[in-house]
Amino acid sequence: MKENFLLKTKMAQHLFDDYAKDMPIVDYHCHLNPKDIAEDKAYENITQIWLYGDHYKWRFMRSMGVDEKYITGDASDYERFKAYAKAIGYAAGNPLYHWTQLELKRYFDIDEYLTEESADRIWEKTSEIITSGDFTTRKVIKRSNVKLIGTTDDPIYSLDYHKQIKELADFDTVVVPTFRPDKAVNIDLDGFCEYIKKLSEVGEQEIKSYEDLKDVLSARLDFFCEMGCRASDHAVENMPYLVTNDKEVDKILKTALKGKKVSAEDAEKYKTALLLWLGEEYARRNIVLQIHASALRNNNTRMFEKLGPDTGFDCVADVLEIKKLSGFMNHLEKMGALPKTILYSLNNKDNITMATLMGCFQSDEIPGKIQLGSAWWFLDTKDGMEEQIKCLANEGALATFVGMLTDSRSFLSYPRHEYFRRILCNVVGQWVEDEMFTDNEEILKELIQNICSHNAQRFFM
Repeated sequence: MKENFLLKTKMAQHLFDDYAKDMPIVDYHCHLNPKDIAEDKAYENITQIWLYGDHYKWRFMRSMGVDEKYITGDASDYERFKAYAKAIGYAAGNPLYHWTQLELKRYFDIDEYLTEESADRIWEKTSEIITSGDFTTRKVIKRSNVKLIGTTDDPIYSLDYHKQIKELADFDTVVVPTFRPDKAVNIDLDGFCEYIKKLSEVGEQEIKSYEDLKDVLSARLDFFCEMGCRASDHAVENMPYLVTNDKEVDKILKTALKGKKVSAEDAEKYKTALLLWLGEEYARRNIVLQIHASALRNNNTRMFEKLGPDTGFDCVADVLEIKKLSGFMNHLEKMGALPKTILYSLNNKDNITMATLMGCFQSDEIPGKIQLGSAWWFLDTKDGMEEQIKCLANEGALATFVGMLTDSRSFLSYPRHEYFRRILCNVVGQWVEDEMFTDNEEILKELIQNICSHNAQRFFM
């Protein structure tokens, strides 16, 4: 990977080198563990950073026929690294190949490709650096120039580690919780009753009715805001929108709390009511609503029972009904309660529908109030990012875009922001070269730096 990787024109190189490269990172959505930041976790080797919990890598290794022993099994860290090295050497066209090399370059100054042949040399060099005492989570974050980290947190979490991080005297990165109440919303999934009991305990109020549930969630949201919360996060396969009254919602909830299964129609009524109420609460507190749609999760029952969720057995769904999403947003807008919103879809066919829908609900008070979220999960590839950037530019205002996020569990994933920035600068640079956009330096600087960092700072900070 040379200096001008992905930068195909002189203008693209100029935009990246002079405007994008050194901008601070606002990682407003990720799955990093705040415990690791609070305790400034150190590691023994690169496997612990790369392969513990990274289902992106696990999926690729499985696709290459690697035995599960070397993925989630009992193989040693060295054996698992060797298995990954052998597999990734053949990852033609996969962003994992690019991310792997960028991480080796940025954190370990390694310029050779990771292959089965180079694995031992790279293992030794990375191990030496990792065990030097100068390679802890907080030092990696500082080195990566990260201004804000938004973790993903259930309402039942104590946020004790966030408290500890806030009290650190020598750590400037802002680490805030993100409110993710999916388990309270998903009334039709196994474990709902057990979860509500835990929520009751944490909220110190028994939840016997819909009003009780709202009281507890409101109190938890207030607590999250006290801890710096800037955003919520909701994962939906398809957006529910079937409006009813609170009396019926209360009846549906009480049925579920008795351990009885609710119908699909009743589940949708409950989810709609709770999400609409939460939307109002977010708007009142200036909390960003993030909706992650079109993920079909836990498809492999045997492996789900063995390994649990988030282990590499999810896929893209194709059922997003834009009419329901429109109804949901319009409902809140009519009440003057539509919060700042980011719409993500795991299916790239939804980009055009979401990009055009969000244009119906923008605000003259907040530029880019409704956002088309960054290419996410299966779409944060070179092609996926280019398509999202171009779709947003075609149908909306790319200039107000809040940019990239890692959506990662790894502290070495920040070069994904570099990857995005190179792709962004290449796209815009080509437009300038083709005389499709101005070559005015002042406008170009503001455009690139806003998308890379400033817009997200204004949106979340």
